[in-house]
Amino acid sequence: MAKSVDKLTLEKLTGTSIPVGSLRTKDSCGIGEFLDLIPFADFCKKCTLELIQILPVNDTGTESSPYSALSAFALNPIYISLKNLPEISENKEILDEISKLQKNYEKEKRFNYRKIRNEKLAILKKIYNLSSEKIIKDKKLSEWEANNEWVKTYSVFMQKKMKYMEASWKEWPEKGHPTKEQIDEIWGDKKNAKENKFFSWMQMRLDEQFKKASAYITSLGIKLKGDIPIMMNEDSCDTWAYPEYFNDELRAGSPPDGSNPVGQNWGFPIYNWKNLKKDNYSWWKNRLLKASEYYQVYRIDHILGFFRIWATPARETTAMLGWTQPFETITRDDLKELGFSDDRITWLTKAHIPTYKIQEVNGGDYQSTVNILSKLMTRIGNEELWLFKPSIKNDKDIWESDIPENIKAKLAELWRNKTFVEVSKNNYAPLWTFQDTTAWQTLDDNEKYLLGTMIAKRYAKMDSLWEKQARSILKELTTCTKMIACAEDLGSNPECLPEVLKDLSILSLKVVRWNREWELDNKPFIKFEDYPLLSVTTSSVHDSSTLRSWWLDEKDAEVFAEDFELPEEIKPGKYDSKTARCLLETIATSNSAFCIHPIQDFLGLVDEYLEANPEDERVNIPGSVTEFNWTYRLPATIEEISKNKELTDEIKNICKIHKAN
Repeated sequence: MAKSVDKLTLEKLTGTSIPVGSLRTKDSCGIGEFLDLIPFADFCKKCTLELIQILPVNDTGTESSPYSALSAFALNPIYISLKNLPEISENKEILDEISKLQKNYEKEKRFNYRKIRNEKLAILKKIYNLSSEKIIKDKKLSEWEANNEWVKTYSVFMQKKMKYMEASWKEWPEKGHPTKEQIDEIWGDKKNAKENKFFSWMQMRLDEQFKKASAYITSLGIKLKGDIPIMMNEDSCDTWAYPEYFNDELRAGSPPDGSNPVGQNWGFPIYNWKNLKKDNYSWWKNRLLKASEYYQVYRIDHILGFFRIWATPARETTAMLGWTQPFETITRDDLKELGFSDDRITWLTKAHIPTYKIQEVNGGDYQSTVNILSKLMTRIGNEELWLFKPSIKNDKDIWESDIPENIKAKLAELWRNKTFVEVSKNNYAPLWTFQDTTAWQTLDDNEKYLLGTMIAKRYAKMDSLWEKQARSILKELTTCTKMIACAEDLGSNPECLPEVLKDLSILSLKVVRWNREWELDNKPFIKFEDYPLLSVTTSSVHDSSTLRSWWLDEKDAEVFAEDFELPEEIKPGKYDSKTARCLLETIATSNSAFCIHPIQDFLGLVDEYLEANPEDERVNIPGSVTEFNWTYRLPATIEEISKNKELTDEIKNICKIHKAN
């Protein structure tokens, strides 16, 4: 049986979420650091907040996104406090460099991830080089390495990564995956001792600082909640060293929806659950056991992925031609039994390109269009209709071809126009939007009925497959530590998901703006007293706009104001501290065990902390890759914010309301 959540842990707790990098103190160097969690915990204690939630803190290399980890275990060196390293002692030159780093960035509104990372790593290297002989012989470090065996793989991987200018391991001269013996050989070679020990020393110091902060938070009676990303970057030491745990031929993502018409291709390889199960999920369990050294609560990112993952061939740039894993395929024989001939199956499973579609974007020149199409396609008889050559296996083949860019774009779009995607030879999955395809629209009503019925039956079968997989995996993982598990269960979920979470005592996530009766007219908001106890209520998340931006810009806010009968003066489109107070007090009546709001939403309780541009309060804008994302900083230092009695009193009141409901 899965462990049940202890009654004590289901006391009503109010907390706040903040990325570690967003912390700002008088001591931090341009970005929040692990030890900055200590004064932040003091602030939370003053406000009677009882839970601090942070984003993932693993090493992500040059990527600022905390969900793009180079390692499932190693911490990000950007969060280290340099001046608290015991090795610097009274070294004035190093202390001056740290002071300069601090002054250069202390007034920046958002932090510059790559610049700060590079400068911190350079100083870390200097500190290490000054004491390397002593560090290499340090018994304490050897003991730490013995208790953290993952650091061998990480160190060898990072040595090579730095040697090759941080290029992906897929671009290294040493092609392919290393054996365990090869990693052990590099790690054990005395010639590599200095390089090896730099990375393990750095990780030991990060571990010490994070544990110090975690222990302090716990001593105040506050829980620390971590975040475990479901996927790993394809350029990680884990995918490099443990290929048996991943399927590198497929990439994870999400299917098309209103805001993402071609889906989302995250670029992360999916898991090989069969091999992970054979190994008793040891890699995943070790990952959670390491996390439990810091956290009492954790968020399981994209928990839907344990039920089913949206998988797309690695060389597709979109997620349109994906399917769920696991999936109950439709075979060629199934289609033939319904009366579809080989030609009709080709019509359903291959993109057919009319000449005129390309001629339109090629300036109307017919002969030029035919010449271009002939490079990638084969004409069907004498028709003005073309099929892609067998050499074109994905849209990257189109994008990498020697034809005009505008025609590449059009062909890539038409490449996705097929009713069924071939998962493997003679095995198919319906396109997520199969009813919008050209082939589907040419079928007669009976053919649509027959195919539609077959597709529906497959999905009905798969719901039980997804449930079986999720129960098997999540039961193993959530019972391997004492941490409380919380799900990120947003999106289009299978019907079985709520019951599985309930049975395994995993808290669901209730983002207020999306927690509605979607099937009813006007889509009313679910009443807060009807939220399940086994859940986390939040006003906004790192991938959404803040509560303030939502209230100012979204029409849904009007429905919220009406459904909860807010006072006349609290009008959508206008936002100040009174608005923030009203909204957060209303949300605080939630029946959820945990009520966790981003720090930005709490800061709105005091007018002076409202940014001139509400968008500046965002952490991330999904679907975009910019220097803005993931670089939010507090508008003032924690020390200054802690002195604001108006703010601490307002937050206390919110906590009191939630406790009483």
